[in-house]
Amino acid sequence: MKKICLVGCGTIARLHAKNLSGSAELFFCSRSEESARRFNDEFRGSGSFRRLEDVLASPDIDAVVIASPPAFHKDQVVRALSAEKAVMVEKPMCVNPEEVEAVGAAVASRPEALLMVAENYYYKPLLKRIKALTRERRIGDIRSVQVKKMFTQATAGWKRQYGALLEGGIHFVALISAMFECDPERVNGRFPGRRDGKPERTSVVELTYPGNVTAELMYSWNMKSRTGGTFQHSRILGTHGQIVFESNGLYVLQKGRRGVRFYFPGISDLMGYREMTRDFLRCLDDRSRTPYSDFLRARRDLRIVFDAYRW
Repeated sequence: MKKICLVGCGTIARLHAKNLSGSAELFFCSRSEESARRFNDEFRGSGSFRRLEDVLASPDIDAVVIASPPAFHKDQVVRALSAEKAVMVEKPMCVNPEEVEAVGAAVASRPEALLMVAENYYYKPLLKRIKALTRERRIGDIRSVQVKKMFTQATAGWKRQYGALLEGGIHFVALISAMFECDPERVNGRFPGRRDGKPERTSVVELTYPGNVTAELMYSWNMKSRTGGTFQHSRILGTHGQIVFESNGLYVLQKGRRGVRFYFPGISDLMGYREMTRDFLRCLDDRSRTPYSDFLRARRDLRIVFDAYRW
């Protein structure tokens, strides 16, 4: 059983700990010694650390799951890779283009290193269903994609530092990216209601892919929604039909030459966290494997976000 240390002991770390429990021997690290000990007790871990230096120096630790605020990600990833630890880092992997390049240099210097980004949307049953339908050409060739998630979300603590697109919208950037598996030719970003000096809370990102195929993402933390963002719909328009899906992944409606089909992709792992964790564990057991949510895909998604912010 692999020995994994969770770095950062907050809400997202608790989710990772739940998914890893029983499949790995867990350790915990936090600047708050009390938090690390509390998590260690709660999840029946094998020990706690107060300093990352001690985690990386320990020969007992095989991997780290970095669940600290994004401002710390780049340095912690680079240091962990240098210490020859496998890494899974929460999204966003980095907060600016320069940090992405620094992580890329660390990865390039260690081709054998395992770096996975915790982008759970890549592992959602929704995406698996969409890719199956498009691969089977149920709607012909894709001509456009429209994705929408608009709700109200308060921000506190470190989350106040970042815009909605980087902190939350990047999930849907990943969803769109996975439908095309190539870089967009053009990126245009608009941020309605943005105030000077303040992170944006609403974003509209327009993408153009080869063949003049377009995608649009509308993402907002400033929109009132009685359902909290549930039962909003996104669409994939093809030459012979369309796919309409509940934006969170609850259901999928396909209309095309073969009539109308209704699918429930699956709610037992609706957000994809369990499958994402399994991918990480499989890669730990077999280091010849590459995780689906790897550095290259994370870099592609972040480039879209940062290109949108340039507008």
